[in-house]
Amino acid sequence: MKDLPTLISERLTQNLWGVLGNQGYILGIDLGSYGLRAALIDLQHHTYQNAAIESFDHHEDPETTVMRVIELARGLMAREGVTVDRLVRVGVGFSGPVDLRHGTVRLAPRRPGWENYPLQERFEQAFDAVTLIDNDANLIALGEATFGVGKGCQHLFYFHLSTGVGGGAVLNGRLYHGAHSMAGEIGHAVVGHGWDGDGRPETLEELVSIGGLIRRAVAGGMVAERLEDIFSDHPVAQRVVQHTVDLMATRIAQVIALLDPEMVVLGGIVVRIGGDRFVEAIAARVNDFIAPQFARPVPVVASVLGPDSVAIGAVAMALDSLSD
Repeated sequence: MKDLPTLISERLTQNLWGVLGNQGYILGIDLGSYGLRAALIDLQHHTYQNAAIESFDHHEDPETTVMRVIELARGLMAREGVTVDRLVRVGVGFSGPVDLRHGTVRLAPRRPGWENYPLQERFEQAFDAVTLIDNDANLIALGEATFGVGKGCQHLFYFHLSTGVGGGAVLNGRLYHGAHSMAGEIGHAVVGHGWDGDGRPETLEELVSIGGLIRRAVAGGMVAERLEDIFSDHPVAQRVVQHTVDLMATRIAQVIALLDPEMVVLGGIVVRIGGDRFVEAIAARVNDFIAPQFARPVPVVASVLGPDSVAIGAVAMALDSLSD
């Protein structure tokens, strides 16, 4: 596997983004999916540089977090000798649904105070450049289709398994947002009727997020406090993982029937901790849930962009806008 700067550089040399795709710089921002991160792309020399704050208080007020990442990005630009007037686009990723029409945060279930925050406006004020925003899962999907494991795929679906569960669809080479910018929010789909036996409808997020996995293990009589406990040899943990494999394989088979993707990509901390064995088990099980007349090879693979995936996806989104 080539290193990340090489993957990005090779893709940039293809210059798929029109006349503006060979001059100036693009800044990609991740507001908290994997810490605070900034990625800087030189469109002329096809280079990639990054900077990160690995940990921060997810409960601090939005303005403090935004100022922190703006200063991080300014520091990265100063290090590379880039002035604000040379930025052609800024892309920003947020770990929750956003309102693309108004450029605001729509909902932040695990980050109080962000609702209706004017995200796009804040970054346009800071950098005096056209800014685009989107949620983290969408951006990882586009990043993987542009620079990562799905490079060159025109039709790709991404599942993000972390503290929450989300998804992103790339169709005809572009992100698909749906009628209300909510396409891909597969974590909110009802998939069961009570793991604990109460019959209450449960969503995919409630069952396969970090909290959901630990809750199910504890309900089964296991002492579990960390995600690593779920991927252990404990018999309860193994039952939880097998049920999760079946759940994910079923959802993937449904996505394949609905969207006909070339590839399905799995990412997030649950996938990283579960490792190759977890991904391979899901991939092998998918075919059991696909009707024979629709059966065909659809790779189900792990994401490869790593901690910078959201910032890189934000860069990919900004690049796409150059050809609009």
